[in-house]
Parts: sequence; C-alpha cells; structure tokens
Amino acid sequence: MTEETFVGFPKMARLRRECIITEKIDGTQGQVYITEEGKMLVGTKNRWISPEDDNYGFAKWAREHEEELMQLGPGHHTGEWWGQGIQRKYGMTEKRWSLFNTIRWCLHGGTPARIPKEDPRIEKYQDVLPACCHLVPVLYRGVFSTEACNIALFNLKHEGSKAAPGYLKPEGLVVYHLAANICFKQTLEADDVPKNFNKTACQSAPEL
Repeated sequence: MTEETFVGFPKMARLRRECIITEKIDGTQGQVYITEEGKMLVGTKNRWISPEDDNYGFAKWAREHEEELMQLGPGHHTGEWWGQGIQRKYGMTEKRWSLFNTIRWCLHGGTPARIPKEDPRIEKYQDVLPACCHLVPVLYRGVFSTEACNIALFNLKHEGSKAAPGYLKPEGLVVYHLAANICFKQTLEADDVPKNFNKTACQSAPEL
C-alpha cells in the first residue's frame, strides 16, 4: 500500500473583521515592478509591455515618469490606468494611474496616517506617493458587513464617482477583507452576469 500525503484543512479567517471598500474604476490594470537592482519593468495584468508594445499608453507614461516612479521602491505596484480613451472614460481629458494599496500609500501633499498593527507599540506610517500617482477612493473602512457594502453601492449610484466627481455612471466597488487577504467586487450593472458571458451567443443558441 502506498503512503498518501496528508493534506490538512486550511485555517479560516473570521468574517467580522476589518475590510476596506474602494471604488472599482473601469479602466485597465497597470503595474510597475521595481527590482532590487533599481530596474523598472512595466506591465498589465497578464504581460510586460513597452512603449513599442503598449497598452493604452501606460508604458509610455511610465517611462516619461520613471524618475518619480522609482520613489515607489522595490516591489510590485499595481493600480488602474483609466480616463481619456479607456473603457467608460469618465469624462476625463487625461489618463491617471490609481494604485490599489490604500493601506500603504498616502496621496502626494497629504498627511500620512498611522498603519494599525497588532502590537500597538509599533508605530508605522503610510508612505507618500509621487505626485504623478493617484489612489482608488476609499468608500468605507471598518468591520465587514453586507450593509456597509450596500450603503457604499447606494452612495455611488446616487452621488456618482468619487474618483471622477460629477461622473454619474461609476462601475461599482471592491471589498478587500484584511483577515482573509482577498478581494471581492460588485458592480452597479449586470452584477449577476459573468464577465465573459456572451449574450449574443446565448440568444442565438437553440432551445433544449
């Protein structure tokens, strides 16, 4: 008889723990990776890009702002590249890169907030972003509840985008559950329809 490898059951995160709800911006994902050696790479969700093989001009923009972006420091830095000419455009006349990590970063010109730690004796504060970078707007931070999600979605629907004030057709929200280290999204329109759902193919399919 062969010996089987035992697989334990993973530890579960508690649901009623802190979450951060941010506005989901309808653009295209862009990442900047800075190596320990000080080299900068630029990519999308799926591949590396360059000004010669670009994605909505993100690589070109990143190269033009390389000196500023190097201030982000080593590691992967991910955000949404959005605005003029991308997806729903938001009535913008420019493109912006809004980073997702609202815990770590503070906007340029803002006051860094203290980052809560399990040990209250540890004092750590946010880093300040370069002037060329933005952050996704935080709609709520506190204990997770579906009510908090519903309120944030209601406010988006009736007040419009926080990322682009005055734009009245925002996409939705993203919920980051800190204890589980996982994100969920909810959109204002067609939230029950899978992203890759082919409506035309479905309508033309024969009845069973």
